[in-house]
Amino acid sequence: MRNRRAALATIAGAVSLALTLSACGQDSGGSSESGGTIGIALPTQASERWVTEGKSVVQDLKAKGYQAKLVYGEDKPATQVSQIDNLIKQGVDALIIAAIDNKSLNDVLQQAADAGIPVISYDRLILGTKNVDYYVSFDNEQVGRLQARYIIDKLGLEDGKGPFNIELFAGSPDDNNTKYFFDGALTLLQPYLDSKQLIVRSGQTELSEVTTLRWDGPTAQKRMSAILAESYGSKTVDAVLSPYDGISLGILSALKADGYGSGSKPLPVITGQDAELASVKSIIAGEQSQTIYKDVRQLAEVAADMADNILNDKTPRLNSRRAYNNGVKPVPAYLLQPTSVDKSNYDLVLVASGYYTAAELK
Repeated sequence: MRNRRAALATIAGAVSLALTLSACGQDSGGSSESGGTIGIALPTQASERWVTEGKSVVQDLKAKGYQAKLVYGEDKPATQVSQIDNLIKQGVDALIIAAIDNKSLNDVLQQAADAGIPVISYDRLILGTKNVDYYVSFDNEQVGRLQARYIIDKLGLEDGKGPFNIELFAGSPDDNNTKYFFDGALTLLQPYLDSKQLIVRSGQTELSEVTTLRWDGPTAQKRMSAILAESYGSKTVDAVLSPYDGISLGILSALKADGYGSGSKPLPVITGQDAELASVKSIIAGEQSQTIYKDVRQLAEVAADMADNILNDKTPRLNSRRAYNNGVKPVPAYLLQPTSVDKSNYDLVLVASGYYTAAELK
């Protein structure tokens, strides 16, 4: 393993919001010869996926004989920068970072590079810096394509049905994945928008018009309420492209407040992402239509393997070397495949895999 400077005994001004979990440093049979410490910086504990992933990465690193320091920035970019700075000062051997703001980390990542600390960009590609070594994520354009395909199939667009009214939502503008999700979806939906088989009555079709800061459900609810009031009147929404379950639930709240969900005004087709528990229950109840399942346990495992390989001077497993350019360089990546989930297959995909138990979904 590469030599690293010793960790400082005390970290001044530690951020009170940070949650630090330390895994055992004893060699537990993993491929690491002498262990080490990996810093993990994740966006927030408000989303269950990040809590699950934090625990999974720590467990996977512990199994390989590493210690792990896990911090959550609670969706505050300045807090995350401070946390990463503290991890660098502690002398961590590598960093795994899911950025809150993908352009706010340039200075602190230069500090990491100066200290010889490799950086793995986790799920969200960090932009505008050469100091990112690898990227692990899901095929983000495929996420958007699966959401669009679900809408196309449910509305019968390929059979010529329509026209239908659709509204478009996207993720946070400071998350690089937002563009990939949206572009993937529009690749399939654009021909139907061009032919007027799909109509966006709000007129809001550009990515800059449809983003949702911090992926916030209440923000999406407010925007959906405004769209219904300003653009629909006696017309109804037939589909909503939503990129994430938290946004989907906000959209659902606005629709229900406007009378949707009754026999005369059924809920539209509503997509989602992350297979969060509340949304899976909503799908089972016949409200949200679909979500994208990404087994974050697998993503955590890939990140842990990648860190272990880097620190033992081995080439990490990769399946995409040039597709993800962060504006400075192509970042070598490993991408996992997502799965579309709805009421017809949630039991097979989520319960059979052990992601949820049947009791959790009741």
